[in-house]
Amino acid sequence: MDDVLADATGQLINLYEKEFGVRVARESMNHREDREKFPAHNEAVFQFVFRKGFFRSMPVNEHSQQVMKKLNEKYEVFIVSSAMEFPNSLIEKLEWLNEHFPFLHWKQFVFCGKKSIVHGDYMIDDLPHNLDTFNGEKILFTAPHNMQYNHLTRVNGWLEVEQLLLK
Repeated sequence: MDDVLADATGQLINLYEKEFGVRVARESMNHREDREKFPAHNEAVFQFVFRKGFFRSMPVNEHSQQVMKKLNEKYEVFIVSSAMEFPNSLIEKLEWLNEHFPFLHWKQFVFCGKKSIVHGDYMIDDLPHNLDTFNGEKILFTAPHNMQYNHLTRVNGWLEVEQLLLK
């Protein structure tokens, strides 16, 4: 969900600017480890995900709603999120999905600790380690933290997902 349907990176950038007065360009994060993405206050930035409201107020990734609606009409779709690490994320992600993807049923949401429990035909994810254990077709959704990986099918946005899975 994060950095696939929702713009978690954008959320971090916006909160960093609000808190520290410095705007970090998304492109400057490419090929960098998490701890190198922000010029200062790295530990504080990674505490943002523990704040109430972080997941609830994430921006929606462009075209995700339209393409997901079409995918949902053609496939049996499930939203899988490793939500257990962050205490606030469970209810916030559920509320976020209900608001932004109202055409999905709550039975299509899987909140888990590890995505290796998931089996299916396709998985779209931003983290290669989630895809590496998947038994179906693996699709890497481009994000700054995965630019160095070239061993997976890559999509650079939801319009490319549409081209790959709906055409």
